[in-house]
Amino acid sequence: MIFKRSLSFPETNSFFLFGARGTGKTHLLKERYRGRDILYIDLLDPEQSDLYSLRPKTLLEQLAHAKPRWVIIDEIQKAPKLLDLAHQQIESAGVRFIMTGSSARKLKHGSANLLAGRAFIHHLYPLTFREIGRDFSLEAALTWGTLPKIFALKPAEDKRDYLRAYAHTYLREEITQEQVVRRLEPFRRFLAVAAQMSSQVINFSGIAREAGATVPTVQTYFQILEDTLIGFLLEPFHESIRKRQLGNPKFYFFDTGVQRALHQTLDLPLKPQTSAYGTAFEHFVINEIRRLAEYSKKDWRFSYLCTKDGVEIDLILERPGRKRALVEIKSSERIDENAVRSLTRIAPDIPASEAYCLSRDPMAKKIGPVRCLFWARGIEELGL
Repeated sequence: MIFKRSLSFPETNSFFLFGARGTGKTHLLKERYRGRDILYIDLLDPEQSDLYSLRPKTLLEQLAHAKPRWVIIDEIQKAPKLLDLAHQQIESAGVRFIMTGSSARKLKHGSANLLAGRAFIHHLYPLTFREIGRDFSLEAALTWGTLPKIFALKPAEDKRDYLRAYAHTYLREEITQEQVVRRLEPFRRFLAVAAQMSSQVINFSGIAREAGATVPTVQTYFQILEDTLIGFLLEPFHESIRKRQLGNPKFYFFDTGVQRALHQTLDLPLKPQTSAYGTAFEHFVINEIRRLAEYSKKDWRFSYLCTKDGVEIDLILERPGRKRALVEIKSSERIDENAVRSLTRIAPDIPASEAYCLSRDPMAKKIGPVRCLFWARGIEELGL
Protein backbone atom coordinates (compact mmCIF):
# COMPACT_ATOMS: atom_id res chain seq x y z
CA MET A 1 0.00 0.00 0.00
CA ILE A 2 1.45 3.37 -1.06
CA PHE A 3 0.78 6.55 0.90
CA LYS A 4 1.56 10.10 -0.12
CA ARG A 5 3.43 11.65 2.78
CA SER A 6 2.67 15.24 3.77
CA LEU A 7 6.26 16.23 4.49
CA SER A 8 7.94 18.44 1.90
CA PHE A 9 11.71 18.77 1.52
CA PRO A 10 13.91 21.66 0.34
CA GLU A 11 15.09 21.39 -3.25
CA THR A 12 18.42 23.16 -2.85
CA ASN A 13 19.42 22.85 0.80
CA SER A 14 20.87 20.05 2.89
CA PHE A 15 18.65 18.68 5.66
CA PHE A 16 18.32 16.20 8.49
CA LEU A 17 15.34 13.82 8.57
CA PHE A 18 14.75 12.48 12.06
CA GLY A 19 12.16 9.85 12.91
CA ALA A 20 11.76 6.68 14.95
CA ARG A 21 12.55 3.35 13.32
CA GLY A 22 9.79 2.16 11.02
CA THR A 23 8.33 5.56 10.17
CA GLY A 24 9.46 5.15 6.55
CA LYS A 25 12.41 7.56 6.26
CA THR A 26 14.47 5.41 3.90
CA HIS A 27 11.51 4.46 1.71
CA LEU A 28 10.38 8.08 1.44
CA LEU A 29 13.82 9.34 0.43
CA LYS A 30 14.36 6.59 -2.11
CA GLU A 31 10.96 7.35 -3.59
CA ARG A 32 11.44 11.13 -3.67
CA TYR A 33 15.01 11.02 -5.01
CA ARG A 34 14.68 8.04 -7.32
CA GLY A 35 16.51 8.44 -10.63
CA ARG A 36 18.68 11.30 -9.43
CA ASP A 37 22.44 11.42 -9.15
CA ILE A 38 22.73 10.03 -5.61
CA LEU A 39 25.42 8.65 -3.35
CA TYR A 40 23.60 6.50 -0.78
CA ILE A 41 25.33 5.38 2.43
CA ASP A 42 23.46 2.91 4.63
CA LEU A 43 24.93 2.92 8.13
CA LEU A 44 22.48 0.22 9.22
CA ASP A 45 24.72 -2.10 7.20
CA PRO A 46 27.38 -3.20 9.75
CA GLU A 47 30.13 -3.25 7.13
CA GLN A 48 29.39 0.30 5.96
CA SER A 49 29.01 1.49 9.54
CA ASP A 50 32.42 0.09 10.46
CA LEU A 51 34.04 1.48 7.30
CA TYR A 52 32.87 5.06 7.76
CA SER A 53 33.35 5.05 11.54
CA LEU A 54 36.96 3.84 11.30
CA ARG A 55 37.86 5.79 8.15
CA PRO A 56 35.54 8.77 7.61
CA LYS A 57 37.71 10.12 4.77
CA THR A 58 36.29 7.35 2.59
CA LEU A 59 33.42 9.79 2.02
CA LEU A 60 35.76 12.42 0.57
CA GLU A 61 37.31 9.89 -1.78
CA GLN A 62 33.86 8.85 -3.03
CA LEU A 63 32.84 12.46 -3.59
CA ALA A 64 36.01 13.19 -5.54
CA HIS A 65 35.23 10.27 -7.83
CA ALA A 66 31.44 10.41 -8.24
CA LYS A 67 30.51 14.10 -7.78
CA PRO A 68 26.84 13.33 -6.91
CA ARG A 69 24.06 15.91 -6.71
CA TRP A 70 22.90 14.56 -3.36
CA VAL A 71 24.50 12.45 -0.64
CA ILE A 72 22.07 10.46 1.53
CA ILE A 73 23.50 9.12 4.80
CA ASP A 74 21.06 6.79 6.54
CA GLU A 75 21.24 6.69 10.39
CA ILE A 76 23.95 9.33 10.70
CA GLN A 77 24.19 8.86 14.49
CA LYS A 78 26.11 5.63 13.85
CA ALA A 79 29.05 7.56 12.34
CA PRO A 80 28.77 11.13 13.67
CA LYS A 81 32.31 12.01 12.49
CA LEU A 82 30.87 12.20 8.98
CA LEU A 83 29.08 15.39 10.02
CA ASP A 84 32.34 17.35 10.11
CA LEU A 85 33.09 16.23 6.57
CA ALA A 86 29.55 17.04 5.45
CA HIS A 87 29.95 20.52 6.94
CA GLN A 88 33.20 20.98 5.04
CA GLN A 89 31.75 19.78 1.73
CA ILE A 90 28.64 21.95 2.04
CA GLU A 91 30.84 25.00 2.59
CA SER A 92 33.64 24.33 0.11
CA ALA A 93 32.05 22.30 -2.69
CA GLY A 94 28.32 23.01 -2.45
CA VAL A 95 27.48 19.31 -1.99
CA ARG A 96 23.94 18.74 -0.68
CA PHE A 97 23.45 16.21 2.09
CA ILE A 98 20.38 14.40 3.40
CA MET A 99 21.03 12.74 6.75
CA THR A 100 18.53 10.55 8.53
CA GLY A 101 18.52 9.49 12.16
CA SER A 102 16.36 7.48 14.55
CA SER A 103 18.21 8.77 17.61
CA ALA A 104 19.37 12.25 18.40
CA ARG A 105 21.03 11.11 21.63
CA LYS A 106 24.46 10.34 20.26
CA LEU A 107 24.46 13.56 18.28
CA LYS A 108 23.31 15.76 21.17
CA HIS A 109 25.39 14.19 23.91
CA GLY A 110 28.46 13.52 21.78
CA SER A 111 28.86 17.17 20.79
CA ALA A 112 28.29 16.21 17.16
CA ASN A 113 28.39 18.89 14.50
CA LEU A 114 24.76 19.65 13.58
CA LEU A 115 25.98 21.98 10.83
CA ALA A 116 24.95 25.23 12.55
CA GLY A 117 21.85 25.85 10.46
CA ARG A 118 23.44 24.80 7.17
CA ALA A 119 21.08 21.81 7.15
CA PHE A 120 17.38 22.19 7.90
CA ILE A 121 15.75 19.79 10.36
CA HIS A 122 12.62 17.76 9.53
CA HIS A 123 10.82 14.99 11.40
CA LEU A 124 8.88 12.04 10.01
CA TYR A 125 6.17 10.42 12.10
CA PRO A 126 3.84 7.45 11.71
CA LEU A 127 1.10 8.03 9.15
CA THR A 128 -1.53 10.68 9.82
CA PHE A 129 -5.21 10.03 9.20
CA ARG A 130 -5.04 12.33 6.18
CA GLU A 131 -2.12 10.45 4.67
CA ILE A 132 -4.01 7.17 5.11
CA GLY A 133 -7.10 8.68 3.47
CA ARG A 134 -9.99 6.38 2.62
CA ASP A 135 -8.31 3.39 4.22
CA PHE A 136 -8.23 5.10 7.61
CA SER A 137 -10.01 3.32 10.47
CA LEU A 138 -10.06 4.92 13.90
CA GLU A 139 -10.45 1.56 15.63
CA ALA A 140 -7.44 0.16 13.75
CA ALA A 141 -5.37 3.26 14.51
CA LEU A 142 -6.11 3.02 18.23
CA THR A 143 -5.43 -0.73 18.31
CA TRP A 144 -2.40 -1.08 16.05
CA GLY A 145 -1.07 2.44 15.56
CA THR A 146 -0.14 3.82 12.16
CA LEU A 147 3.42 2.76 11.39
CA PRO A 148 3.50 2.15 7.61
CA LYS A 149 4.39 -1.56 7.89
CA ILE A 150 1.16 -2.23 9.80
CA PHE A 151 -0.85 -1.57 6.62
CA ALA A 152 0.97 -4.30 4.72
CA LEU A 153 -0.07 -6.88 7.33
CA LYS A 154 -3.56 -8.37 7.24
CA PRO A 155 -4.05 -10.95 10.03
CA ALA A 156 -4.22 -9.51 13.53
CA GLU A 157 -1.60 -12.00 14.68
CA ASP A 158 0.90 -10.64 12.13
CA LYS A 159 0.30 -7.12 13.40
CA ARG A 160 0.83 -8.24 16.99
CA ASP A 161 4.03 -10.04 16.03
CA TYR A 162 5.34 -6.98 14.19
CA LEU A 163 4.69 -4.61 17.10
CA ARG A 164 6.22 -7.00 19.62
CA ALA A 165 9.27 -7.36 17.38
CA TYR A 166 9.42 -3.57 17.07
CA ALA A 167 9.52 -3.17 20.86
CA HIS A 168 12.22 -5.84 21.08
CA THR A 169 14.24 -4.27 18.24
CA TYR A 170 14.10 -0.89 19.99
CA LEU A 171 15.62 -2.43 23.13
CA ARG A 172 18.22 -4.39 21.18
CA GLU A 173 19.36 -1.81 18.64
CA GLU A 174 18.66 1.63 20.04
CA ILE A 175 19.38 0.87 23.69
CA THR A 176 21.70 -2.15 23.99
CA GLN A 177 23.91 -1.60 20.95
CA GLU A 178 24.20 2.14 21.52
CA GLN A 179 25.06 1.43 25.20
CA VAL A 180 22.60 4.10 26.28
CA VAL A 181 21.94 2.47 29.68
CA ARG A 182 24.30 0.48 31.84
CA ARG A 183 21.72 -2.02 33.07
CA LEU A 184 18.97 -3.10 30.69
CA GLU A 185 16.59 -4.81 33.14
CA PRO A 186 15.56 -1.68 35.10
CA PHE A 187 15.04 0.12 31.80
CA ARG A 188 12.91 -2.76 30.54
CA ARG A 189 10.74 -2.55 33.66
CA PHE A 190 10.59 1.22 33.29
CA LEU A 191 9.30 0.91 29.71
CA ALA A 192 6.40 -1.28 30.81
CA VAL A 193 5.44 1.14 33.61
CA ALA A 194 5.83 4.19 31.37
CA ALA A 195 3.60 2.54 28.75
CA GLN A 196 1.00 1.78 31.43
CA MET A 197 1.03 5.41 32.60
CA SER A 198 1.08 6.98 29.15
CA SER A 199 -0.88 10.28 29.07
CA GLN A 200 -0.89 10.53 32.88
CA VAL A 201 1.01 13.10 34.93
CA ILE A 202 4.37 11.48 35.64
CA ASN A 203 4.96 10.30 39.20
CA PHE A 204 8.74 9.95 39.07
CA SER A 205 9.10 8.42 42.54
CA GLY A 206 6.32 5.87 41.91
CA ILE A 207 7.84 4.78 38.62
CA ALA A 208 11.28 4.58 40.25
CA ARG A 209 9.95 2.18 42.90
CA GLU A 210 8.34 -0.09 40.31
CA ALA A 211 11.36 -0.05 38.00
CA GLY A 212 13.88 -0.59 40.78
CA ALA A 213 15.74 2.60 39.92
CA THR A 214 16.39 6.03 41.41
CA VAL A 215 14.34 9.12 40.55
CA PRO A 216 17.24 10.77 38.65
CA THR A 217 17.66 7.53 36.67
CA VAL A 218 13.97 7.51 35.74
CA GLN A 219 14.22 11.14 34.64
CA THR A 220 17.16 10.12 32.45
CA TYR A 221 15.10 7.22 31.05
CA PHE A 222 12.37 9.61 29.93
CA GLN A 223 15.03 11.76 28.27
CA ILE A 224 16.24 8.64 26.45
CA LEU A 225 12.72 8.02 25.14
CA GLU A 226 12.63 11.57 23.79
CA ASP A 227 16.12 11.38 22.33
CA THR A 228 15.35 8.10 20.55
CA LEU A 229 12.09 9.64 19.26
CA ILE A 230 9.87 7.07 20.99
CA GLY A 231 7.78 9.73 22.68
CA PHE A 232 7.55 13.27 24.00
CA LEU A 233 6.96 15.12 27.24
CA LEU A 234 3.96 17.45 27.51
CA GLU A 235 4.78 20.18 30.01
CA PRO A 236 2.22 21.73 32.40
CA PHE A 237 0.83 25.10 31.38
CA HIS A 238 1.78 28.29 33.17
CA GLU A 239 2.05 31.88 32.05
CA SER A 240 5.63 31.87 33.30
CA ILE A 241 8.04 29.76 31.23
CA ARG A 242 10.16 29.21 34.34
CA LYS A 243 7.26 27.91 36.39
CA ARG A 244 6.29 25.45 33.64
CA GLN A 245 9.43 23.53 34.48
CA LEU A 246 8.42 23.11 38.13
CA GLY A 247 5.36 20.90 37.60
CA ASN A 248 5.53 17.29 36.44
CA PRO A 249 4.95 16.67 32.73
CA LYS A 250 2.91 13.99 31.01
CA PHE A 251 4.47 11.55 28.58
CA TYR A 252 3.02 10.31 25.29
CA PHE A 253 4.48 7.57 23.11
CA PHE A 254 4.82 8.42 19.43
CA ASP A 255 2.46 5.62 18.33
CA THR A 256 -0.48 3.91 20.03
CA GLY A 257 0.45 0.47 18.68
CA VAL A 258 4.00 0.67 20.03
CA GLN A 259 2.66 1.89 23.38
CA ARG A 260 0.33 -1.12 23.57
CA ALA A 261 3.18 -3.46 22.64
CA LEU A 262 5.37 -2.08 25.44
CA HIS A 263 2.40 -2.29 27.81
CA GLN A 264 1.81 -5.90 26.65
CA THR A 265 -1.89 -5.26 25.99
CA LEU A 266 -2.04 -6.09 22.27
CA ASP A 267 -4.18 -9.15 23.03
CA LEU A 268 -6.79 -7.03 24.82
CA PRO A 269 -9.44 -5.49 22.55
CA LEU A 270 -10.14 -1.78 22.98
CA LYS A 271 -13.82 -1.29 23.77
CA PRO A 272 -15.63 2.07 23.54
CA GLN A 273 -16.86 3.54 26.83
CA THR A 274 -13.88 2.12 28.73
CA SER A 275 -11.02 4.10 30.28
CA ALA A 276 -8.50 2.25 28.08
CA TYR A 277 -10.36 3.31 24.94
CA GLY A 278 -10.60 6.90 26.16
CA THR A 279 -6.89 7.01 26.93
CA ALA A 280 -6.00 5.58 23.52
CA PHE A 281 -8.26 8.12 21.80
CA GLU A 282 -6.69 11.05 23.66
CA HIS A 283 -3.24 9.65 22.85
CA PHE A 284 -4.11 9.36 19.17
CA VAL A 285 -5.62 12.84 18.80
CA ILE A 286 -2.71 14.58 20.53
CA ASN A 287 -0.24 12.72 18.33
CA GLU A 288 -2.20 13.75 15.22
CA ILE A 289 -2.20 17.41 16.23
CA ARG A 290 1.56 17.36 16.90
CA ARG A 291 2.34 15.64 13.60
CA LEU A 292 0.17 17.92 11.51
CA ALA A 293 1.48 21.04 13.26
CA GLU A 294 5.05 19.94 12.51
CA TYR A 295 4.29 19.18 8.87
CA SER A 296 2.51 22.55 8.54
CA LYS A 297 5.56 24.26 10.11
CA LYS A 298 3.50 25.73 12.91
CA ASP A 299 5.55 27.28 15.69
CA TRP A 300 3.11 26.22 18.38
CA ARG A 301 3.74 25.49 22.04
CA PHE A 302 1.99 22.46 23.55
CA SER A 303 1.05 21.99 27.22
CA TYR A 304 -1.68 20.67 29.50
CA LEU A 305 -3.40 22.15 32.54
CA CYS A 306 -4.30 20.56 35.86
CA THR A 307 -5.42 22.88 38.65
CA LYS A 308 -5.08 22.29 42.40
CA ASP A 309 -8.80 21.49 42.63
CA GLY A 310 -8.58 18.83 39.92
CA VAL A 311 -9.82 20.72 36.86
CA GLU A 312 -7.89 19.40 33.87
CA ILE A 313 -7.55 20.41 30.23
CA ASP A 314 -5.94 17.81 27.98
CA LEU A 315 -4.13 20.17 25.62
CA ILE A 316 -3.38 23.87 25.40
CA LEU A 317 -2.06 25.20 22.11
CA GLU A 318 -0.34 28.56 22.04
CA ARG A 319 -0.57 29.71 18.44
CA PRO A 320 1.31 32.91 17.56
CA GLY A 321 -1.07 35.44 16.03
CA ARG A 322 -4.14 33.54 17.25
CA LYS A 323 -5.91 32.91 20.51
CA ARG A 324 -4.82 30.03 22.71
CA ALA A 325 -6.78 26.87 22.02
CA LEU A 326 -8.00 24.97 25.09
CA VAL A 327 -8.72 21.43 23.92
CA GLU A 328 -10.58 18.72 25.77
CA ILE A 329 -10.56 15.28 24.11
CA LYS A 330 -13.45 12.90 24.73
CA SER A 331 -14.01 9.49 23.13
CA SER A 332 -17.78 9.71 23.61
CA GLU A 333 -20.18 9.62 20.66
CA ARG A 334 -22.46 12.09 22.43
CA ILE A 335 -21.21 15.27 24.06
CA ASP A 336 -23.31 17.15 26.62
CA GLU A 337 -22.82 19.74 29.37
CA ASN A 338 -21.18 17.23 31.72
CA ALA A 339 -18.50 16.35 29.18
CA VAL A 340 -17.28 19.95 28.91
CA ARG A 341 -17.70 20.99 32.53
CA SER A 342 -13.95 21.50 33.06
CA LEU A 343 -13.68 23.72 30.01
CA THR A 344 -16.71 25.84 30.87
CA ARG A 345 -15.26 26.40 34.37
CA ILE A 346 -11.70 27.27 33.41
CA ALA A 347 -11.97 28.93 29.97
CA PRO A 348 -13.10 32.35 31.30
CA ASP A 349 -10.00 32.46 33.55
CA ILE A 350 -7.50 32.04 30.70
CA PRO A 351 -7.25 35.26 28.71
CA ALA A 352 -7.23 35.37 24.92
CA SER A 353 -8.39 31.78 24.58
CA GLU A 354 -11.03 29.74 22.81
CA ALA A 355 -12.31 26.35 23.94
CA TYR A 356 -12.82 23.17 21.93
CA CYS A 357 -14.04 19.68 22.68
CA LEU A 358 -12.94 17.07 20.12
CA SER A 359 -14.81 13.78 20.22
CA ARG A 360 -16.50 11.06 18.17
CA ASP A 361 -19.80 12.95 18.29
CA PRO A 362 -20.68 13.72 14.64
CA MET A 363 -22.94 16.64 15.62
CA ALA A 364 -21.27 20.04 15.81
CA LYS A 365 -22.60 22.20 18.63
CA LYS A 366 -21.67 24.97 21.03
CA ILE A 367 -22.13 24.50 24.77
CA GLY A 368 -21.43 27.73 26.61
CA PRO A 369 -18.02 28.93 25.39
CA VAL A 370 -17.05 25.48 24.09
CA ARG A 371 -17.15 24.51 20.42
CA CYS A 372 -17.85 20.76 20.25
CA LEU A 373 -16.68 19.12 17.04
CA PHE A 374 -16.01 15.72 15.53
CA TRP A 375 -12.29 15.15 16.12
CA ALA A 376 -11.18 15.31 12.45
CA ARG A 377 -13.08 18.52 11.79
CA GLY A 378 -11.89 19.93 15.10
CA ILE A 379 -8.25 19.41 14.13
CA GLU A 380 -8.93 21.39 10.96
CA GLU A 381 -10.65 24.16 12.91
CA LEU A 382 -7.62 24.46 15.17
CA GLY A 383 -5.69 25.67 12.14
CA LEU A 384 -4.43 22.41 10.69
